[in-house]
Amino acid sequence: MNKKLIYLDNNATTPCDPRVIEAMTPYFYELHGNAASRNHPFGWRSEEAVDYAREQIANLIQVDPKEIIFTSGATEADNLALKGVYEMYSRKGNHIITLETEHKAVLDSCKKIEKMGGEVTYLKVDRLGRVNLQELEDAIKDTTILVSIMWANNETGVIQDMKAIGEICARKGVLFMSDATQAVGKIPTFPKEMGIHLMAFTAHKMYGPKGVGALFVNRKNPRVKVTSQMDGGGHERGMRSGTLNVPGIVGFGKAAEIAAKEMESENQRLAGLRDKLEKALVDKLEETYVNGDVDNRMAHVTNLSFKHVEGEGLMMTFNQEIGVSSGSACTSASLEPSYVLIALGLGDDLAHSSIRFSLGRFTTEEEIDYTIDQIVNGVNHMRDLSPIWEMYKEGVDLDSIVWEEH
Repeated sequence: MNKKLIYLDNNATTPCDPRVIEAMTPYFYELHGNAASRNHPFGWRSEEAVDYAREQIANLIQVDPKEIIFTSGATEADNLALKGVYEMYSRKGNHIITLETEHKAVLDSCKKIEKMGGEVTYLKVDRLGRVNLQELEDAIKDTTILVSIMWANNETGVIQDMKAIGEICARKGVLFMSDATQAVGKIPTFPKEMGIHLMAFTAHKMYGPKGVGALFVNRKNPRVKVTSQMDGGGHERGMRSGTLNVPGIVGFGKAAEIAAKEMESENQRLAGLRDKLEKALVDKLEETYVNGDVDNRMAHVTNLSFKHVEGEGLMMTFNQEIGVSSGSACTSASLEPSYVLIALGLGDDLAHSSIRFSLGRFTTEEEIDYTIDQIVNGVNHMRDLSPIWEMYKEGVDLDSIVWEEH
């Protein structure tokens, strides 16, 4: 068992499902045409494949295929939605509302919009990671054009009350956008039911290929328009120019089709494995805490803090064998504690001691059993070496100590 690498970082990316790879393969060589080539069969076949994939993806989220705009991934889709709406609706207003716990693709786009003259309100979340609906409603003003709130958080798996947020936005007459990257393909995500007007997501979080994503843009009641951020050729209804990644789009479509069929049973299985992992670690290791709302979260995610154990150091005890994360993949190069966990009210010590486990379609019970043993051994080993843990066990009030810097 210990010779096999165990992958529990599916929120960073998922492996491609073999059925997805099989669907994609012909479009690399035999059916290699450019979907925009309208003068010969090679182009026609590629265009047909793209149209079919668009239908598969639209079916997954129950929208019109014409409302699916292909991008290179969710980061580009977030940029297109936020900047595209800001530029298109600037005459109406310049104010956008989002959360402190959003993905960097949203937060950094908002920072750019601020440099362009926009105003952005970054709402706080409660200790469970949920937005206060009254605070959201109170933040909307005459110049507000967009509310952007993540469906499911990438670090904690916490799911927001999208229906309630959509109702607030409808009542106030503002557009509602969601980065649903961690939710689409894993739970039912029907933007029209929730009052969502723009929704970003990607293939590689749902067992499809990297490098292809999509933005849902509502066409009726209201008809949403975005200013293109990529010029040249007018592809994707003028919203996103560029030669389409036909093999990737075909794989994206197949991944969506599989997700629509298998999502429910997959969630039941993953919730059972996640709960087994979580319970074992909390029961066997004192001072272990679950971060985020345990009643409203994705079935495959748990984020745990092990008090007085440095998360990066803990991962070094087993990361030759087990792939997990101490935060978002996009910020893992940083030594700063997770801004998401800090926003939940965790101190730097607990935030630094956190590990995110995100299970997936190919995770087995045997792998979970092995992971439990490795984590328990790793935490106990690090605590045995820690004078801080020894002082804590002796009842020393660590918060009262003034540490000298040298």
